[in-house]
Amino acid sequence: MRTYRQLFAVPEYRALFFTSVAQVAGQTVSGLALGTLIFAATGSPLLSALSMFGPSLAQVVGATMLMSAADRLAPRAALAGLPLMFALATAAQAIPGLPVAGAFGILLVVGTLASVGGGVRYGLLNEVVAKDGYLLGRSVLNMSVGTMQICGYGLGGLLVTALTPRTTLLVGAGLFLAAAITARLGLSPRPPRARGRASVRQTWRNNAFLWSSVPRRYVFLALWVPNGLIVGCESLFVAYSPRHAGVLFASAAFGMLIGDVVAGRFLPARWRAVLGPPLRLLLAAPYLAFAFEPPLVVTAVIVATASIGYAASLLLQENLMALTPEELSGQALGLHSSGMLTMQGVGAVVAGVIAQWSSPAAAMTVMAVLSVGVTLVLAPGLRVGRVSALAPSRRTVALPPPSS
Repeated sequence: MRTYRQLFAVPEYRALFFTSVAQVAGQTVSGLALGTLIFAATGSPLLSALSMFGPSLAQVVGATMLMSAADRLAPRAALAGLPLMFALATAAQAIPGLPVAGAFGILLVVGTLASVGGGVRYGLLNEVVAKDGYLLGRSVLNMSVGTMQICGYGLGGLLVTALTPRTTLLVGAGLFLAAAITARLGLSPRPPRARGRASVRQTWRNNAFLWSSVPRRYVFLALWVPNGLIVGCESLFVAYSPRHAGVLFASAAFGMLIGDVVAGRFLPARWRAVLGPPLRLLLAAPYLAFAFEPPLVVTAVIVATASIGYAASLLLQENLMALTPEELSGQALGLHSSGMLTMQGVGAVVAGVIAQWSSPAAAMTVMAVLSVGVTLVLAPGLRVGRVSALAPSRRTVALPPPSS
C-alpha cells in the first residue's frame, strides 16, 4: 500500500481519518481558547502553558494504570465514547466563574482518559490497513493533525478575537461531538484485540515487558524526550507573543505537515535510517535562534523549519512496530503516545518555570539545548545495526500472561 488512493479506498480508514480530524480540530480550538482565558485571568506563562499542554501530564496516569485497556476495549465503542466525554468536559470549561483549579481538575480527567484513546486508535490502524500500509496510514493521520492544527489555531485565533474564549470553547465541544458521531457511524464493530480483563496489574506487566527490550527502550526514549522538550518551547508561544501565538502554532503545524508528507509518501526505505538522525536534530536546532529574539516573520520560519523534524517520530514508530509482538501493538503505541504526551507536559512545566524566572525566549533556547543534548546521547543506541542485532524475535518472544 503505497498510494493515498489505495489507503482511502478502505472505508474504515476513512472513518478513522475523519474522526481524528474532528478531534484534533476540537483540541486545537479549545486549547488556544483555554490558554488565552487562563493567561488573561492569571498573567502567568506557566499556568497558560499548563492549561494547553498540562493534560499531557495526566497521560502518565493512564499509561501506568489504564493502558492494558487499549487492546481490551471494543475499538468502535472506545473511539466514539471518548470524544463524547471530551465534548462534555470542554463545555464545562466554558462555564462562567469556573475557578482555575476547577479548570485544571477537568483537564486532569481528560488527559487520563485520552491516554487510552491513542492506543485504541493506532492499534485499530494496524488492523484496518495492510501491514505495509502502517507508515503511510500513520503519516496521513499525522498530516491531518498538522492540517487541523493550522486550521484549528487559525480558526481559534479568529474566534477568540471576534467572539470570546468561552464561546470558542463551545465550538471546540461541538467538534468533539462530531468526532464521536463519525466514529459511531463509520467504524465497524470489532472485538478487542486481546482477551482478558483490563487491569492495573496487566498494564504494569505489559509495560514491564515492553520496557525490558533494550532496542525498544531506546526507541521509546527517542520518541518521548526530545519531542517533549521542543513542545515545551511551543507551550510558550502565547507568552512569547500573545497577539501572534496562533501564527506560531500554525507555522509549527505547517512544518510538521511537510515532514509527514515527505516521510510517509516519498521517502524510500533505504533513506529512512540515513535521515532519521538529522531529522531528530532538526527538530531542536532552529530554536537556538530564539536567543536573539528574532522578529515575527523570522520566528515563524524558524518554527516551521524545526517542525519538519517531527517526521523522525514516524520512522521511529515503524521501528517500534518491528520490535513489538502484534498482540501488544495497541499498548506499545499507546505507551508511546502517552509517554510522548506526558513528556510534552513535563516540557511545558519546565519551560514555564524557566520563563517565569527569565523570559520566554531564554526558556525556548534552554529547551532546545537540552533536546539536542538528549538526541546526541541516544544516537548510539538507535543505530540500525545495533537495533537489528538486539531485536527479539516476534515469533519466539514469551508474552506476559493475561490477568484472570
